[in-house]
Amino acid sequence: MSTAARGHRAVVPTSGAPLPIDAPQSGPVAVLPEPTDLHVTAVTEAGGTVAPLDAQTRGLIWLDPRDPSGLADALDAAPGVGWVQLPFAGVDAFAHLIQEHGDRVLFTSAKGAYAEPVAEHALALTLGTLRVLPKRARASSWATEPEGVSLYGRNVLVIGAGGIALEYIRLLAPFDVDVTVVRRSADPVDGASRTVTTDQLDAVLPVADVVMIAAAMTSGTAKLFGAQQFASMKPSARLVNVARGGLVDTDALVDALRTGAIAGAGLDVTDPEPLPDGHPLWSEPGAVITPHQADTPEMVAPLLAERVRLNTTAFLAGSGEGFVGVVDPVAGY
Repeated sequence: MSTAARGHRAVVPTSGAPLPIDAPQSGPVAVLPEPTDLHVTAVTEAGGTVAPLDAQTRGLIWLDPRDPSGLADALDAAPGVGWVQLPFAGVDAFAHLIQEHGDRVLFTSAKGAYAEPVAEHALALTLGTLRVLPKRARASSWATEPEGVSLYGRNVLVIGAGGIALEYIRLLAPFDVDVTVVRRSADPVDGASRTVTTDQLDAVLPVADVVMIAAAMTSGTAKLFGAQQFASMKPSARLVNVARGGLVDTDALVDALRTGAIAGAGLDVTDPEPLPDGHPLWSEPGAVITPHQADTPEMVAPLLAERVRLNTTAFLAGSGEGFVGVVDPVAGY
């Protein structure tokens, strides 16, 4: 067993009625692997108390997005767990655990919790690529040829319809853009002119000036953007990815930038990640890369704490209802 599963503190409800058989069992909730005062306070504000992890643990608040093996050890050590709170919106690192335990464990993620800072970053990357700031940042002499494109009145394609996508669309409103959303269903999305299903992606790509990816990473969306998609885009189009690097074929992206198939890319995520020193993307003048910091720890800690508070409240209520950010074990997000 890893140290993540030993000797840490847990949440104990002050009271709680028995839960229906199909709901998480109310009881001690471990805060792992390293509880912080902020998240412990979120638990106590919800009516719980903190105690060591033991065989009576019925829930886990997992704070480390990069240690799925530690969570696996914790689940093995506490087979009575019925609820797990994960720290990120993206849960692909924990996909195998969700599939393995999803029939008896309710997993909740942070989806939607970090929408504001990530959407803000996506807008910054959008404007930066349109205004050729990556090229300007590398310049060492005054440019004589004017370059740059205004965002006003452009066609923006948003891949995904979760909290980040919805907040990004809200931030775009003052620019009077025309928004098309690509998602699993064709249900309308507030702020978008139209919504199409994922199988229609290639049909709507040719009109997009900006493509912003905010979709979940699943087996069905891996390398959603490859050579075929880049060939369908305008040579003046910009790609922005704040979701997961694996949604884009990196080699195809490098080729698209080099050949002028697209004009620029703003990336907060890459594949591989971290992006190695000397990788061709670093030297592409049309690319700006930030090191997966659309939401820094300082930004997200209080947002995750609020999610912990809300879901601990739901857990202690004992009804199995009221949880926020429930993960669909079939869809994988």
